[in-house]
Amino acid sequence: MTESPGGSERVPSRDRRRFPGISSRAYEHPADRSALVALRKLSGFDTVFKTLSGLLPERSLRLMFLSDSVRVSDQQFAHLNDMLRDACYILDLEKVPPMYVNQDPSPNAMCIGLDEPIIVLTTGLVELLDEEEMRAVIGHEVGHALSGHAVYRTVLLFLTNLALKIAWIPLGNVAVMAIVTALREWFRKSELSADRAGLLVGQDLQASMRGLMKLAGGNHLHEMNVDAFLQQAEEYEAGGDLRDSVLKVLNMLPRSHPFTTVRAAELKKWSASRDYQRIMDGHYPRKEEDKDTSVSDSFRESAAHYAESVRTSKDPLMGLVRDIAGGAGDLGGKLRDTVFRGGSRPGGSGGANGTGGTGGTDGPDAGGPEGPSGR
Repeated sequence: MTESPGGSERVPSRDRRRFPGISSRAYEHPADRSALVALRKLSGFDTVFKTLSGLLPERSLRLMFLSDSVRVSDQQFAHLNDMLRDACYILDLEKVPPMYVNQDPSPNAMCIGLDEPIIVLTTGLVELLDEEEMRAVIGHEVGHALSGHAVYRTVLLFLTNLALKIAWIPLGNVAVMAIVTALREWFRKSELSADRAGLLVGQDLQASMRGLMKLAGGNHLHEMNVDAFLQQAEEYEAGGDLRDSVLKVLNMLPRSHPFTTVRAAELKKWSASRDYQRIMDGHYPRKEEDKDTSVSDSFRESAAHYAESVRTSKDPLMGLVRDIAGGAGDLGGKLRDTVFRGGSRPGGSGGANGTGGTGGTDGPDAGGPEGPSGR
């Protein structure tokens, strides 16, 4: 951070665009935005959530970090403090949230809290990333704070712990886990939103890509390549048959974050979009307009996004959905033959997108283990 010519205002240490009055709607993923707009429109919803503070371990968490972590300030981790203030300045977040560094070798970061968000970085992350990569991570967490994600993430943590405690109650765990599963689906989309916020703060796509690669492969950049890493996402989406598609869904359900290669591909795609360019040119939704946002318009945008995702996806399961929606019919037959027999029926023809008769290599199907949660 440096002093402005007037000597009073602290501004970012290098020339980056700032977004005065920006609304979080500018960078939120359509599915994330529609959920948040609907929640914000529910009268008293935030009040109800915050009344849970007596049940949630928020006070305990704050005391734990205060007593057993290092609070970032001008005296401690000053370079991280500068990045935090830069990020809040660029995204126009008025109140700078407290940030802590916690001793943990696993690279991770989170933004939690009901009354006020707090940001936590692990030492594993601080030691893994360079300055520009870390700037994107801190921008990512500030994006969570600006969107209000911290409130809902805190509730997700609470419900996950609750599900473990009531697992012995018949059907009780099922009900809670249904809510947890829905929250996780939303939260995975919120991570894509926060990745975009990180790019708006760092304004360095390559640094964002490097950070995601390091979360996947560690501090071995000389052994990794961005293009090859992105090719993995392409192979993940398009590869395999319907059995692999089902395994992808099952692998994803317990996760709070999308897979790292997918996040990198999604961020690169957004960085090349007209929406991103308009924000960089200074054209974006403003906070003062949030109260006038239409819930139905947000849901329409979300629905349109999912429809486009199905239309353009190379995943075999999405191809099957297109076939059925287009009148190709015989869903049961295609599932039976492709999933259980691993090939097409004799005399059968593939669907319009070539997915109906796709066969995979027979062999053991194993879902990959979930890696570190990352940021």
